[in-house]
Amino acid sequence: MASPDFATIAALYRHPVKGFTPEPLGEASLGAGRAFPGDRLRAVEIGPSGFDPASPDHISKMRFTVLARLPGIARVRTRWDEATDTLTVSAPDATDLTVRLGLAGDDRRLEAWLTDFLGEQATAPLRLLDGAGHRFMDDPAGAVSVLNLASVRDLSRRLGEEVDPLRFRANVWVEGWPAWVENDWTGRDLVLGEARLRVVKPIVRCVAAHANPDTGIRDIDVVSALHDLYGHRWCGLYLSVEAGGVLRPGDRAELI
Repeated sequence: MASPDFATIAALYRHPVKGFTPEPLGEASLGAGRAFPGDRLRAVEIGPSGFDPASPDHISKMRFTVLARLPGIARVRTRWDEATDTLTVSAPDATDLTVRLGLAGDDRRLEAWLTDFLGEQATAPLRLLDGAGHRFMDDPAGAVSVLNLASVRDLSRRLGEEVDPLRFRANVWVEGWPAWVENDWTGRDLVLGEARLRVVKPIVRCVAAHANPDTGIRDIDVVSALHDLYGHRWCGLYLSVEAGGVLRPGDRAELI
């Protein structure tokens, strides 16, 4: 397939706590062999997840407070201050809470706040986990995720309703590639800003994308739509970082 036209980075997002609010960034500095900065640093387990901080390993997302299991957590808004490692949480009909992460008392206050918000959906004790370098990715190959906005628009057009790109919780949004061209790029290299990345594989979507990112209601069956319209369940790419560098909105996004 011919290389697509020159494209640019449209937006950058991190998700400091797995399953919670995407945070837009003005720039991100990628390191070779490392994950997207500030992304999935922590997670909230529901009952014992089996995570061992002394020997961290990949664990199924369904053991955590994620949209695939609890779509209503989309109604919780989180804001992380990296400099002070404080997290502020808010939700309708709840009092805002700000905690210093890593302090035992503050972690317990956050867990109690989330337990009150979830009510009966908190079917086991909640516990905030710090990866201490480990990233709580849906897939261990997912160091950086990239979303082609043209593909999302094509899905919206064929469905007859708008699909918000935030449903896909990607780190890098790209504008300028033809729709779905990225599905054939496994093993290819991309330049994003100053960094060079390698495509690991397309991202297989799950019911997390069904949840409206504002209301938490599962209002679009994205997985069935992808299968019925295109014969696959892909939307986006997982990449590894081969050579680090800074990327910003407006920077090039080019297939090598």
